[in-house]
Amino acid sequence: MTECPVCGADIEKASDTVLGELLECSDCGTELEVTNLNPFNVEEAPGFLDDVNNQIPL
Repeated sequence: MTECPVCGADIEKASDTVLGELLECSDCGTELEVTNLNPFNVEEAPGFLDDVNNQIPL
């Protein structure tokens, strides 16, 4: 288990989770990318900024 880097909610690893998989935080809805399996870790998924600096998911 790890924490959402945005809101701190617990994020559990399913048995079939793979490196690079995209998950969604059930508390805040942030898209997260699995960056390590052991120890389990996630980071906010990369996106890009539109012309008014809003992050748009890829």
